[in-house]
Amino acid sequence: MLKRISALILAGATALTMAGCSSSDGGGDSSVGGGADDGKLVMGFAQVGAESGWRTANTKDIQESAKAAGVELKFSDAQQKQENQIKAIRSYIQQKVDVIAFSPVVESGWDTVLKEAQNAKIPVILTDRAVDSKDTSLYKTFLGSDFVEEGKKAGQWLVDQYKDSKDDVNIVQLEGTTGSAPANDRKSGFQEVISADPKFKVIASQSGDFTRAKGKEVMEAFLKSNPDIDVLYAHNDDMGLGAIEAIEGAGKVPGKDIKIITVDAVHDGMQALADGKINFIVECSPLLGTQLMDLAKKVVAGEQVPQRVVTEETTFTQEQAAEALPNRKY
Repeated sequence: MLKRISALILAGATALTMAGCSSSDGGGDSSVGGGADDGKLVMGFAQVGAESGWRTANTKDIQESAKAAGVELKFSDAQQKQENQIKAIRSYIQQKVDVIAFSPVVESGWDTVLKEAQNAKIPVILTDRAVDSKDTSLYKTFLGSDFVEEGKKAGQWLVDQYKDSKDDVNIVQLEGTTGSAPANDRKSGFQEVISADPKFKVIASQSGDFTRAKGKEVMEAFLKSNPDIDVLYAHNDDMGLGAIEAIEGAGKVPGKDIKIITVDAVHDGMQALADGKINFIVECSPLLGTQLMDLAKKVVAGEQVPQRVVTEETTFTQEQAAEALPNRKY
């Protein structure tokens, strides 16, 4: 009987030892679900929302890239509300994920929650959009476009188009979500270029929240209050596409009566450009997934990464859009 009890105690101790080894491997933790026991890197990703074709393509690419890279992805949709993103980030901290990535709805108001992630020793990567925190140690890197440069490219095309004109050029602007990095930067970059010539006049500028419906609504109001609009500059394709509906509804021809410049180069925007309804598009690629997964693995491994990683992008005219469309991934 005594021998039997001793054998049971020994077996129990062996089982406990084995269980302890398996739960302490890598960054795994039982609170992070499937990533705890299979050694996968676990990423918590807080997305802005699904407000545009660009954002939908961005989400799809991140999800597919995570799967291809063997990264377990915990995903949340903030529905364009900062409080939802902060709640999601705090949830990821509680779950003890290996890395947190997010595309901030607005630039300000992140220091507190980013400090919480830092205290929990969870690295943070910014994607697509920046934050205005003075403490750059709160995140490891920012992967995304140069929005100021995008605005400059839009402005330069306009300047080139009207270089021989002596008449005033009346411009209306559909801004992105108020307070967001792309809205702030695309506006400032555009203004910096056109301000060198006083004939370029922004006669109305208002947020369209990056959505097609809001773009249409705001453009309808612009058309009613400003009968002599020469140019529309929209901070993304979706707002521009909504504006096209409003322009056509007012009996005008988009691309001719009103020149249209947009940013993104999603499929619907490119088709409108190829059809002559949009005149010029500045590309902003949503395909950040592969680079994000690579950066995530490096920061979790403790490797040094650049604090700023800028995506390579181009611009499109009508002819270039028609040529690119058949092979367009988004």
